Amino acid sequence: MNPKEMLQSLVRTDALNFALTNQIPRRWLTRLVGWVSHTTLPPVPQVSMALWRWFADLDLSDARHQRFSSLHDCFTRELRPGARLIDMRSQVLSSPCDAIVGACGHVQDGQLLQAKSQSYALHELLLDTELAEKHRHACYVTLRLTSSMYHRFHAPHDCTVEGVQHVPGDVWNVNPPALARVPKLYCRNERAVIRTTLQSQGQPVTLVPVAAVLVAGIRLHFLKQPLRESQGALMPCSAAFQKGQEMGYFEHGSTIIVLGPADFRLAQGITSGTTIRMGQALMNLPDQ
Repeated sequence: MNPKEMLQSLVRTDALNFALTNQIPRRWLTRLVGWVSHTTLPPVPQVSMALWRWFADLDLSDARHQRFSSLHDCFTRELRPGARLIDMRSQVLSSPCDAIVGACGHVQDGQLLQAKSQSYALHELLLDTELAEKHRHACYVTLRLTSSMYHRFHAPHDCTVEGVQHVPGDVWNVNPPALARVPKLYCRNERAVIRTTLQSQGQPVTLVPVAAVLVAGIRLHFLKQPLRESQGALMPCSAAFQKGQEMGYFEHGSTIIVLGPADFRLAQGITSGTTIRMGQALMNLPDQ
């Protein structure tokens, strides 16, 4: 094992990983990394990109551009045309992002699985009892984006966004070591609750992008104001999307929780630990 592989293996040790990314001044580190990631003055971008490549398996072969002015520019990179195939079947809800599938299945009486022996209440995630009741037995999938993955997310079906609520919060890491140790982690972190309705049959589908340590930004293209300026209020809107159309992006790796109606079913092959790409089948709609 070479020195790089040894260091990567050590950092992947759960206890050390948790300590390095959580038992630190998370807000301070997030602001610092945010500043570094936006800096274009040499040699900061070159050094930060080299460190990123050292710790992560970064593959830029599907990126639209191969040269980046800053770390942020690379984090939020666009895909080259044709890099992802969208499952356009009307009975399929496609994945909004590249991700590793985490906990998934059906909500059990308002409770979702976070990790083994860790669960959380849907109403604490959404902070809206009416919406939580609507998804009380929802089909759900937790999608975790790693730092080296494509960070933009897209509409999972032809849909209309009817409202967005920004929920201020912490910036815990959302990787497996943290999920196993921090109770109700998703309910603690900063997040957005995106309410959509499918244009075909009017079913409600809710997307919950969850921010994480290091940068922690969520950007939505269809809002006229930044999320954090909403002061936690529900922002009504009427933004129509076609399946696969870009909705926004993360400024670092994070998570999207997808909630569909109770009669939706997980698509074939969707199990915890599976890697999925944006546009692939995530859930199956009921037969019409």
